[in-house]
Amino acid sequence: MCGIVGFFHSGDDGSERLVTDMISSIRYRGPDEAGIYLDPHIALGHCRLSIVGLDDGSQPISNEDGTIWVVYNGEVFNYPELKSALEKKGHRFLTHTDTEILVHLYEEHGRDFLPLLNGQFAFAIWDSVKRELFLARDRVGIRPLHYYQHGGKYIFSSEIKALFTDASVPRNIDPLALQQVFTCWTTLTPRTVFEGIHELPPGHFQVVRGGRIIEQSPYWQIPYYPPSSRFPGSLQDAVEETRTLLADAIRIRLRADVPVGAYLSGGLDSSIITSLIAGDFNNRLRTFSIGFQQADFDETQYQRSLVRQLGTDHSEISISSQDIRDNLPKVVWHTEKPLLRTAPVPMFLLAKLVRESNFKVVLTGEGADEVFGGYDIFKEAKIRRFWSRFPASTLRPRLLEKLHPYIFKEPAHYRMMLQKFFAVSPADLNDPCFSHRIRWADTRKSMMFFSDELMHQLAGCHPEEEVAAGLPAGFDTRDPLAQGQFLEMQIFLSNYLLSSQGDRVAMANSVELRLPFLDYRLIDFGMKLPPHWKIRGLNEKYLLKRAFGSIIPPEIVKRPKQPYRAPIRELFLCGGDGYAAELLSREHLARTGFFNVSKTCNLIAKYRESDRLITSEIQNMAVMGILTTQILHHQFIENFRRPENRELPISKRIIRQSAP
Repeated sequence: MCGIVGFFHSGDDGSERLVTDMISSIRYRGPDEAGIYLDPHIALGHCRLSIVGLDDGSQPISNEDGTIWVVYNGEVFNYPELKSALEKKGHRFLTHTDTEILVHLYEEHGRDFLPLLNGQFAFAIWDSVKRELFLARDRVGIRPLHYYQHGGKYIFSSEIKALFTDASVPRNIDPLALQQVFTCWTTLTPRTVFEGIHELPPGHFQVVRGGRIIEQSPYWQIPYYPPSSRFPGSLQDAVEETRTLLADAIRIRLRADVPVGAYLSGGLDSSIITSLIAGDFNNRLRTFSIGFQQADFDETQYQRSLVRQLGTDHSEISISSQDIRDNLPKVVWHTEKPLLRTAPVPMFLLAKLVRESNFKVVLTGEGADEVFGGYDIFKEAKIRRFWSRFPASTLRPRLLEKLHPYIFKEPAHYRMMLQKFFAVSPADLNDPCFSHRIRWADTRKSMMFFSDELMHQLAGCHPEEEVAAGLPAGFDTRDPLAQGQFLEMQIFLSNYLLSSQGDRVAMANSVELRLPFLDYRLIDFGMKLPPHWKIRGLNEKYLLKRAFGSIIPPEIVKRPKQPYRAPIRELFLCGGDGYAAELLSREHLARTGFFNVSKTCNLIAKYRESDRLITSEIQNMAVMGILTTQILHHQFIENFRRPENRELPISKRIIRQSAP
């Protein structure tokens, strides 16, 4: 993986300095080398994390006559097959890197080559003959790509902080983005948390000419297959096809010129990945895990069970509340958005362990829950639909206890709260956002801590309705699970799991994540399966368990799904005064103006007395969202520092006084 930057210009003498500063600001994404390309119209920059073609992969890379140039962040895993096909058509390759295939594919197919790529990527191709910039992002948004466009100005980068290196790019937090985060847990593409800064949506390309966007279109969308077009085989046929597709997705993701490891969480998905690598591919695998000092969050026993079975070379890190407190500001700096959970912090520390172990690449299990029906939110929707049809059923409490067994061990008011949460009227069943709307409404309650001024700005704005308005045609005819899967992938997967909890915290440590379950072939196959093969009763990921249960310890297969979580309220119980006390002070809250000072201070006081006072899930989300918004404002608005004449070693510099 790497970092990419670029902008249109008109021959300004400061262009080389700016593109160099932009690369410097995200150098952790590619610490191995850096390169720039400038001509009278465009500036391109790249910092490289060398994984494929170690000795000859310096970017930017061009075609044979130097008319087409590319900067690229990612991996195209099927590049050997694509390269072979291009060579048969007469294309000559000068490197062993996957980057070079992009310029030749563009020569051969124009913009139409994107469906040929199996990978995770964000890139920009400069066609100096057409004077057009062609940008694209992978299907599900594993790799980031941001841009700012105003008038004839266009500037892009892997991360937003590189855009802010240009002093003419405005730095303001977008109130609508805060509302989206405090409703949907994240911003809704293409909006980011900063006004005027956009991200290219997953599965899209963009064409820019003269600093103006002339086209932006999808080349891939999350697939849906009606019953008449679904997988035609038996359940056993589907088991075999799942095994075949996942094995091949892993095989091509092991392609690298550096060692490849794997994350091991102790759950089903990562256990499948590590078991297949260690078994089918005869690989002495290096695995990495997180443990927590608080027993409620710890899954170490399951991780070690699989390590014993597979005999992997294993490393683990034990996370304390103090670790989370100390590293939260660093994580916000890299995620570039407010967070309602602390979960990205342990992932940041795990990636740090990987890098300190001299690994650059790890495979992970993300994507299985989205594709094969693993989330509680899908089962919650199923129960709520059942209750609306059979309101007097005696199965109601038993279903509830099966999904949330801890509820029946808690005080009565918790049970009442959850009963209310699951309450639904028959009229609600026609809502295309049925599976998620109750969660959004619940999360939205955290906005009670917004300031009056902010609420006035947001009057009449509803992120849920924005989601509903952007749904594909015919969405209301899809089966309920397909609707829920679409919403989860479209919003939460790309904008949170693959970003704040994925690329951003891994690349902060110069580590590349590879995700076999998000191979587009596996996604397509998963969306062809009938719902009851994914969730049977309340048994999630039924097909995956059928396909791989025999190679995984039974205690992992049979254990209830445990969402990955990390401590929150302990942030305020360790370390005494510090950044949290300062940023959540009355003075600082009043200065930023986003939150009601009295309500927020009362909330924080409750957390500091949490040995005696119970805090709710809404309050947990609110306090994290408030704190990380304050951190973000401090880092990017109040105290942003551009690179100050830092000398960046440039291994490849192409400067042309005239365009070809």
